[in-house]
Amino acid sequence: MASFNPAAANQNPNKSLEVTPAPEDSVSSLSFSPKANHLVATSWDKQVRCWEVLPGGACQAKASFSHDEPVLCSAWKDDGMTVFSGGCDKQIKMWPLLSGGQPTTFSGHEAPVKELAWVPQMNLLVSGSWDKTLRYWDIRQPQPVHVQQLPERCYALSLCYPLMVVGTADRNIVVFNLQNPQAEFKRIVSPLKLQTRCLAAFPDQQGFLVGSIEGRVGVHHVDDSQQSKNFTFKCHRDGNDIYAVNSLNFHPVHGTFATTGSDGGFNFWDKDSKQRLKAFSKSPAPITRSTFNQDGSIFAYAVGYDWSKGAEKHNPSTAKTNIFIHSVQVCTFVLDALCLIHFLCDYFLFYKCYKGCVQLSFSSAASAAAADPNNCSFCPAERLLKHFEF
Repeated sequence: MASFNPAAANQNPNKSLEVTPAPEDSVSSLSFSPKANHLVATSWDKQVRCWEVLPGGACQAKASFSHDEPVLCSAWKDDGMTVFSGGCDKQIKMWPLLSGGQPTTFSGHEAPVKELAWVPQMNLLVSGSWDKTLRYWDIRQPQPVHVQQLPERCYALSLCYPLMVVGTADRNIVVFNLQNPQAEFKRIVSPLKLQTRCLAAFPDQQGFLVGSIEGRVGVHHVDDSQQSKNFTFKCHRDGNDIYAVNSLNFHPVHGTFATTGSDGGFNFWDKDSKQRLKAFSKSPAPITRSTFNQDGSIFAYAVGYDWSKGAEKHNPSTAKTNIFIHSVQVCTFVLDALCLIHFLCDYFLFYKCYKGCVQLSFSSAASAAAADPNNCSFCPAERLLKHFEF
């Protein structure tokens, strides 16, 4: 059994727990099972690996298999039993992970497979490729049931049924309503000026986030009547240095989201209040991919070379890849009944700002002074204290 070992301080400034053994090359995707804390990583070393995250801070390497070329993407089936992967060999592999079976291969794309998503409502797999197509797969059949042309190469894809958003080269963003998957619902030009790097569909299916290589994120609504709510913001910048936004992930409970970047940083944000909730210390190398587990209690992220400076800057002999998991904690404030009544307005404002980030319990012997706001991954400590200075 492998374990989570604290990494060297310079590699792990946030004191996250390291998943071992690490891939031998940069991580291209991370995905948690929707049913359990099974983490899958794909990487440029042609491998697909799975670990089980155990209670108490340990992990167990479950299994691995390989593609013929670098692997670019992964997705879980909704039953938590099967993993899909795709990559530069132009193939999709279906891996019955928990049953111990051998992968099944689906062929048809004419260029590398960049994105995968399982659609449980349709019992179909969607793949996006650099061959400028989306393909819908009934996994009981060897050939796709539908091929959808895209305006350019697929760079990013995010799905929250019935909304699916696809980002392509030339800054195209194609929106699909999967209740009518064979027709584009809308096509727009990205609100960001440079190449699309990542997407994340809103949990309420009303819009999406888009990140680019220019260190900027766009918040965009699909409905034309909601366009006044759209905005963009800068992130992953250091003075005049601008870094790519490599991944976007919504928290499955709170609706807040995380960004990671080529600057080695990851941040938590609230799009509704237009605030950065917390900025974490930067790793010495880019964060290439990230994901939350099914209940949002774990944030996994991969540190390694992201190719933003080209192949000429990549030195395999010195490059190091790490996968870390970070506990996402929620503040628990213990209040006695008199304190709650007396400070009702402060509590109301606090709850309105942080939307369920706080869990309240009652005790006649305890007070809010026992709270430690620094433990919360979503709430800025200085703003929490402002509400609870008695």
